[in-house]
Amino acid sequence: MPECYRHPGRETNVACSRCARPICPECMTSTPVGMRCPECARQKTQVRSVSLGGFGQGAEPATYVLIGLNVIAFVAELLGGGGSASLGGGGTLINDGGVNAFFIDVGGEWWRILTGGFLHAGPLHLLLNMFALYILGGLLEPAIGTPRFVAIYLVSLLAGSCGALILDPNELTVGASGAVFGLMSAAFVMARRRGMENLASQIGIYVGINLIFTFSVPNISVGGHLGGLIGGGLAALVVAWFEHRRMPHRLAAEMGVLALLGVVAVAGSLAAASAGVPDALKQLG
Repeated sequence: MPECYRHPGRETNVACSRCARPICPECMTSTPVGMRCPECARQKTQVRSVSLGGFGQGAEPATYVLIGLNVIAFVAELLGGGGSASLGGGGTLINDGGVNAFFIDVGGEWWRILTGGFLHAGPLHLLLNMFALYILGGLLEPAIGTPRFVAIYLVSLLAGSCGALILDPNELTVGASGAVFGLMSAAFVMARRRGMENLASQIGIYVGINLIFTFSVPNISVGGHLGGLIGGGLAALVVAWFEHRRMPHRLAAEMGVLALLGVVAVAGSLAAASAGVPDALKQLG
């Protein structure tokens, strides 16, 4: 394994995105185009101390925007009489935007694959997801850059919808939990790839605790959580793979592969929705 060029003896999997020299966590500086060594960071970007996160440094714009969108959507739910994610009892917005196989397949309402991830069944549901998004976004977004963070979030959300449609096609599923679980697995993958074993262990314990709740608490979308977890992990592996490659237009290529993962998740959702609706119900459409 390569050793940090400034600290011989410290093994690392991370290389400067500009000069390709291996760097340890102490030497890393996060930039919009990946991790930089101290010298390259001074040339192109403002230098700041980085581990995997950047709390309080104004480096998480997408995290705050996503939290804001979820809060706005919940206020709109309340104005529409929402309060619970059940057919006929969730208010206009949840009933029109939640993930459900019948409405996606028979009704052709494919947008539910995306909109369901911004709706919530109640204030506690919203609070728990937004708190997790705040913590994970503060860790991940400064470390990999806003474009990659947004791409991982969306891939995780779409993969969560796919998982929900595979395991619970006839339920009305809402919530950012799939995207949040994807951020958990992405943070774990990036911490491991950057040699931050202590942080990776902490995130792994956090994931394990949340999986226990997923399988033990009723009315939780197991498919949504597992789908998001898988989607976020795969997206993070893509980011980690490109991080060690020196190529022209690397970010564009990276975004293209992540977009392809999103397309696969959407295609899987449509297929799962079609398979989840009985033929007798399909004739109603």
